[in-house]
Amino acid sequence: MAAADLQQILQKLRILPEDDFKEEDINVLIVTCQKCLEEEQAALLLNVIRDEENQVIIRSVGWNLIGPVTSWFQKCPEDDDKRKLCLEMINQLIQICNLKEVLLGLLEHIDEAKGEDIPHVILLLLDPLQKVLLNLGNKKAYSVGISLSTIHAQLCLLPVPYTREQIQEDKHFVCQCFSALLQFAKPFVDLVSQSTDVAKDSESEELRKELATFCYSCLKQPLLGAPLHVLPEDMGDNPFHLFAKEILRYFVLLGESLHRAFLKRVNVTQMLESKEIGQEEEEKYADESLACLSYLLFVQHIGIDDFPCVFGPSFVVKSNMEHIDVLLRRTEESVLTKGLELFESSLQRVENNSLHQDLLEIKAILQVVQGLVKVMTLCPIEHLRKKSLQMLQLLIDKFGPEGKYTLFRCLLKTSNHSGVEGYVIQNIKNQIDFALKANTNNKWFVGPRLIPLLHIVLSLPEGAETDLLQNSDRIMASLNLLRYLFIRDSEMDNETGVWAELYKIEHDFLKPLHTGLNMSRAHYEAEIKSAQEKKRGAHGRKTACSVTAGGTKLPDMTPEMQLQVLQSALFTFDLMESVLARVDELIEARLKSASEEKIGSSKDV
Repeated sequence: MAAADLQQILQKLRILPEDDFKEEDINVLIVTCQKCLEEEQAALLLNVIRDEENQVIIRSVGWNLIGPVTSWFQKCPEDDDKRKLCLEMINQLIQICNLKEVLLGLLEHIDEAKGEDIPHVILLLLDPLQKVLLNLGNKKAYSVGISLSTIHAQLCLLPVPYTREQIQEDKHFVCQCFSALLQFAKPFVDLVSQSTDVAKDSESEELRKELATFCYSCLKQPLLGAPLHVLPEDMGDNPFHLFAKEILRYFVLLGESLHRAFLKRVNVTQMLESKEIGQEEEEKYADESLACLSYLLFVQHIGIDDFPCVFGPSFVVKSNMEHIDVLLRRTEESVLTKGLELFESSLQRVENNSLHQDLLEIKAILQVVQGLVKVMTLCPIEHLRKKSLQMLQLLIDKFGPEGKYTLFRCLLKTSNHSGVEGYVIQNIKNQIDFALKANTNNKWFVGPRLIPLLHIVLSLPEGAETDLLQNSDRIMASLNLLRYLFIRDSEMDNETGVWAELYKIEHDFLKPLHTGLNMSRAHYEAEIKSAQEKKRGAHGRKTACSVTAGGTKLPDMTPEMQLQVLQSALFTFDLMESVLARVDELIEARLKSASEEKIGSSKDV
């Protein structure tokens, strides 16, 4: 039926000049062609397109057939015969029709693809689209740019596989599509790299800019969120690792200097502030793209052979901090992992105790420190929390004594997390122990310079009213530090200066802690008594109740569970009181010894 209708409309149009074609006849022709496809008459339609008698008609309306032909293929994308027929029809249309119209038709259908159709449409139309662009002549830069951006935007809608199994399965054809996209861009990259004609310099530069923008876009997506480590040999090559290598190779072929791109972050920030670059340039050098570039260079060592070895380790750390900050601000596991790995790679190049304290005056470094704290305290992924803690320790190790001192003060004032503060205080204890050893020449953790730091450590945020459970990690670390100081540093030597500050320490820390412990113990003992009464009153029934511990309301729990939580709080208070009692004994022993020495001196007189 559709075949007969097709012949009828073709006969009507053949006898008319092209200018006399009516819109309603054109629409009938397109609908009839679509019906032929639905009735599996694709071979007939291909012959119609090839027929010399129909060339004028096809030239006039052919680009409108790209949509129906592609839609027909989408209904059965696994059918190789259909794919072959479809490509033959599109290639015939490319030869016959206006290239710019065909280009619009191809891009329109790529842009309109949804969901699972996206990869199938792109994989089908990439080759025809490439042929159209290559045949456009010299003025193709804009068309190449819009084609790459349209395809890239569609591919970014697909979920990027993350695990090895997902990469191997490639369920949504993401790996296959991006690999094909590289081949699509290759002849245009070659055109730029091989261009020597002076007359083509302007067009070549425009094409170069479009291709460079595409490469920067690929750094942001998919590479920023994709796994880039090399897979085990039995699993084959990681397609994203190969994709990254090709993208950086394209950078070099396009004359895009990697070391200048690495330093672009600072330059772009300055130019944005002075409004020297427009929105297109800002998007091209997006923070995430440059951060990913730095990751590829310094962690994966992709493109490192084209990167000059002229930057010192400290400069690399300083420059990479802005990139690391960008990565640590994200929440995705893959991006956070890249940020921590870039942080580690940058610092590993630096010798311990060699970073200058002036680096801590750089905003980006302080933001990275805050980012590490955020990951280690709030990230739900355990291995990332542990990794961020390791990276904080690595950063501490790289600074000299003054830098460590400054960093400790910063963390104690800004972390707002008892566990982090406790960890910092343990580090302070280690630095004091190191400073007290012979020939260290470390004056930042002994004597007058240590005292202000000790006053920050040996204090309660809200005096006796401080929530001791919520601050238990910090308080226990502070007590252990104080016990260590009283044992390690004699009152006669007083190298740390702690004995001269005893009155202030007792007034600001020890006495409020005694009071707070008494108040807290009385409160929790009353809560335990109440919970025991509720348990007896329940007579074995499963009743739920709510508990607030450490300032946080816990989920509803049974009386048995409530009792366990309350007993755990008392156990924490027992630990504090045990160490506090030991500190009191040391103070009392020192005071008694001092009193006896004074009495002895008086008798001698």
